[in-house]
Amino acid sequence: MDGKLIIVSAPSGAGKTTIVKRMLERGLPLEFSISACSRSKRENEINGKDYYFLSVQDFKQKIENNEFIEWEEVYAGNFYGTLKSEINRIWQNEKHVLFDVDVQGGVNLKNKFNEQSLSVFIKPPGIDELEKRLRGRGTETEESIRKRVDKANHEMDFMLKFDKVVVNDDLENAIEEVSNYILEFLNDEKA
Repeated sequence: MDGKLIIVSAPSGAGKTTIVKRMLERGLPLEFSISACSRSKRENEINGKDYYFLSVQDFKQKIENNEFIEWEEVYAGNFYGTLKSEINRIWQNEKHVLFDVDVQGGVNLKNKFNEQSLSVFIKPPGIDELEKRLRGRGTETEESIRKRVDKANHEMDFMLKFDKVVVNDDLENAIEEVSNYILEFLNDEKA
């Protein structure tokens, strides 16, 4: 089965992961695409569930073997990507792929899959609010927060490359809006 792809992207801290998790709880014919990454595993993360955690060397080997649909070096020495095998696994389960990816990865996936995909940009209500959310996580260093805020400013420039933009100033409203866009897309026979 060549299914459809739902791409949800946002600057770090905008709420995309929460929204994606809620989409999966709604019983839609979606399955989460587990990304590969070379960063360290956080305390509550599980390999093969949250990410496929790879060493930088293993990640680079998979790049050489052309095993990724898309990948990028998000921060120096910190790679993220989508394995071709992951997409095939989901389609074989007769589900549509749901991505939670950074903004550049979202743009790359949309460019690759065009009409077969719906891309949704989750926009934070503002950069100040985004910084507040990142601080509220309690998982980031001051340097990490600075990097993420600077990157978020840059990522906002890509917003218009997405099919839909949803402002996450009220989580429940944002969840409903994303859900409606997904249902509309999945029910559209032309896509």
